[in-house]
Formats: sequence, C-alpha cells, structure tokens
Amino acid sequence: MTEPSLTPAEYRLLAAAGGAAPSLHNSQPWRFRPTADARGLEVYGDPARAVPVTDPDGRARWISVGAALFNLRTAADHLGRGAAVRLLPDPAEPELAAVLEFSESASTLDPDLYAAIPHRHSSRRPFTNRDVPEAVLGELIAAAGAEGVVLSPLEEAGVRQVLALTAEAEQRIAADVARQAETRGWLRLEEPATDGIPAAALGPLDHEARVPMRSFTGPAPAVPSERFEALPQVCTLTTHGDRPEDWLRAGQALEHAWLLATARGVRVSVLHQAVEWPDTRRLLRDPSEGPGHVQMVVRVGYGPPGAATPRRPVSEILDLAGLPESA
Repeated sequence: MTEPSLTPAEYRLLAAAGGAAPSLHNSQPWRFRPTADARGLEVYGDPARAVPVTDPDGRARWISVGAALFNLRTAADHLGRGAAVRLLPDPAEPELAAVLEFSESASTLDPDLYAAIPHRHSSRRPFTNRDVPEAVLGELIAAAGAEGVVLSPLEEAGVRQVLALTAEAEQRIAADVARQAETRGWLRLEEPATDGIPAAALGPLDHEARVPMRSFTGPAPAVPSERFEALPQVCTLTTHGDRPEDWLRAGQALEHAWLLATARGVRVSVLHQAVEWPDTRRLLRDPSEGPGHVQMVVRVGYGPPGAATPRRPVSEILDLAGLPESA
C-alpha cells in the first residue's frame, strides 16, 4: 500500500516543531526539505550557523540537529505518522543528517511529548531543594535509553566532581577572548531577533558560586546573583561511540528526556562548559561505568520555568520549493 503524501501544512507543522529544539547559543543549525515523493523529510545541518570556536568539531551542532530530529518524530507521531529514521544516509552529502520516512501507523511515543514542545525551555534560575522522585528519574533514564544513550543521575561525589570540572571550564572560557567574542555575538539584548540569546534567558549567577552557570556577558557579569540549591541534581548523557551518528543519537535522547521532564513539571538546564574542553570532558566520565563518552551534562529540579527564546520563521528552515500546495 502506497503511503499518502504530506501536505504543505503538515510539513510546516513538522518544521515548526523541529525548529523549537534546543541548540548551543540558540544558533538553530538545521534545515528541512521534503523528499521527492513528499512522503518523507530530509534533515540537514547548517554549517553557516556553526559556533566554530566553542564547537570546533561540530559535536554540539550535531547534538542540536539530533534534538530537532526527535521533535520532528514527535510531531509526526502527533499527525498519526510513524517515522523510520536513517541517520547520515549519504556519504556524498555530509550535511544530510537524516531522512525520515513517514507511514500511517499507531502512536509509539508518549502523547504528552508533543504538547510539551512549546513549553520546553532551559531554566537558568535557582531550583528548590526538592528532589526529583526516583520514579521520574527512571522515566528519564528510559527515555534516553530508548535512543541508545545512557542517562546517569549522579550521586553526591559525582555531582561535586562535575561541578568542579564545570567551574574550571567556565574560568577558562571567561579568560578566552575568542570564545567570549563568539558568545557575545549570539546575544540579543536589545533588538527583536529570530535566534540567539535574549536578556530574559540569561539567568543569574550563583551567589555562593556552587553551581557554575555560564556567564554570557564575560567575567564581569551584568546580571545579579542569586542563591542556588546547595547540591543540584545533575545527570550525564553518555554514548558508547563519539562520532556524528552518536552525537545525533545523543541529541535525540536529550530532547526525549527533556520533553518528558517538561511534561512532568521538571525543569532542566544544560551545564555545557566542561564538554567544550577535551580534558575536562574526558574527566566527566565515571570509569566504573565502563567505556563511553559524555555528550551532555544537565541539571534537573523544580523551580521557575525558563524564558522562551526567539525562533527562526518556518520559511527560513523549510524548503518547500517544488512541492505543490495541494500535495
């Protein structure tokens, strides 16, 4: 049986969901295009929106594309379409991250995930001292595991080690003129924008310097400090390999867990600094858990929602050229 084509309106819904994914500095490094038969979607990385000083190997960029890919799968599920995914299907097109092939099939994902997409924001505010229940953490572990990635909630010693490595990495970033200039290039503090980081999303720094939040404004922050939780709940996401396909899986796992956390009322923020330096990233791994590569560090808890960040219009990220409106 031949699967029905998607309509332009359905493609726009998919692209809007994909474009709502998280990305380093809200760079939104993705592009989407229907397949020639209008029964699938091609997902591309966009090297023009790279953050090359902070992310020289493109790892964070591919994780961002992977997060967008999971949102596309979630939106397809909302439309009653299954999505078979082929990662990096064509060596001749290195920016072609994935092809989704849609079919009419029963729902396979939690129906709460699609509704969570517009509410998923990074919360850089202090969380309460209320622990995330083990049952919810178990759901997040299962969500990441469904994407082939290990999400590990850390015990106190592991949390303190990760915080120390993150603080060290943040100090290096603050002293790196090129990185500071690149970061400031993504700030959108005054004018309306469709990408980058608005003032409302910056968040405070920790008054007690226990939780090393990123300072987007350099070593002399222009934002007030607040008192953060005494010992945050921190999780790592780890893959067995460390190649682009692993980064795409890590992005899908990150977004799967993040949307589920959002649906359960749990806030998430990313502590990205330590994964930006090879030596501190290597030390994030717990040797007792065997070989692996830490791709992301996230802080989870209960607190205020994060601020929304601007989004590129669908017309900029979705190429419908050649697709008739009646398709």
